[in-house]
Amino acid sequence: MSILEATRLSRAPMAGLAAVGVFWGGFAAYVPEIKAQVGASDAAFGAALLAPAAGGILAMYFAPALVGRFGRRLLPASAILLALAYFFPLLATTVPALGAALFFMGVAVSLVDIGSNMRISDLEEQSGRHLMNVNHAAFSFAFAAAALVASLLRRDAVPAASAFPIFAAAILVLGWIMREAHDWAVPKTGADTGGHVGLGRPVALAAAVLFITFVAENACDSWSALHIERTLGGAAGNGGFGPMMLGLTMGIGRLSGQIAAQRLGEAGLIFASTLVGILGATLLALAPSVALALAGVALLGLGVAVAVPSVNSLLGKRVRAADRGWAISRAWMIGFTGFFVGPTLMGQVSELAGLRAAFLLIALLLVLALPAVTLLGRSPVLARAQA
Repeated sequence: MSILEATRLSRAPMAGLAAVGVFWGGFAAYVPEIKAQVGASDAAFGAALLAPAAGGILAMYFAPALVGRFGRRLLPASAILLALAYFFPLLATTVPALGAALFFMGVAVSLVDIGSNMRISDLEEQSGRHLMNVNHAAFSFAFAAAALVASLLRRDAVPAASAFPIFAAAILVLGWIMREAHDWAVPKTGADTGGHVGLGRPVALAAAVLFITFVAENACDSWSALHIERTLGGAAGNGGFGPMMLGLTMGIGRLSGQIAAQRLGEAGLIFASTLVGILGATLLALAPSVALALAGVALLGLGVAVAVPSVNSLLGKRVRAADRGWAISRAWMIGFTGFFVGPTLMGQVSELAGLRAAFLLIALLLVLALPAVTLLGRSPVLARAQA
């Protein structure tokens, strides 16, 4: 299937993932301003950043029921919530108030994110085509574009109160694209049809791959700049090339993965790309120069790019249609914690042994994903056997 045809089939959830990319890309650049606004210490701000994780996990828990209740209306409505979520941190003047704002933000982001992934999985079942990677590429490119715009706005001293409405408007436009003419064919949930039987193993394996991938991705995103400037002596400002390289190569990797998945299958694609990621993390850890470190970031980005979208497809094809939303949401509830564990883990290891050791740990964690994805690929296809 061509990328254009995949885009046509999954236009609405692709706009959803692009909206999530716009949100994070626009918000991340203004984190220092938000932190200063409430006068938070590093420790207090770190604690506040647990709030969006809690909100996200709560949203993921209720997502299957919300999809069953609202169907095609869920994504456009969630996009409105996501646009509004930009403004709540602006109102916060204390750390607890910021935590409450970030909690709401986590709910809004995760509703769009998990709702889009569940919808893509359903469309894959209906069309018999692989759609996940090209949709997640939309997230990566939207994130990179929003981050670039936000960085330019901050460089010109544009405050968050003036910048956030721009990004909120872009999300509302994407919310309009999320509308679908026909309602979703939402099957009864497994709870309505006798329980989620036989799902513990595939959900646990998918969650393990998601957790490791999110740890690796966000650890590199958060710490590669510091590694380049502090460990390798890169010029001030050059560290920003690390996260930029990660976002760019992840977008390229996901577009390539859209084609490669049709040849290798999802399990084979994740296995091969994880090997590339292991090589990238190792090179990043041991690199003697900034140039080789950036090459390591590029390989790591290519390596982890396809894991999240491909494991969604792999899990969705191994459960009954009635269980698909539940299985994906529960795997994400567990795996998503890696997005917040990664930077903290890196900080602790770096404090004890330096950033080179921290990135070597990321390489070792990626090694653990190999048996998990192999076992998941060999799991029985419950959707065909029991649907």
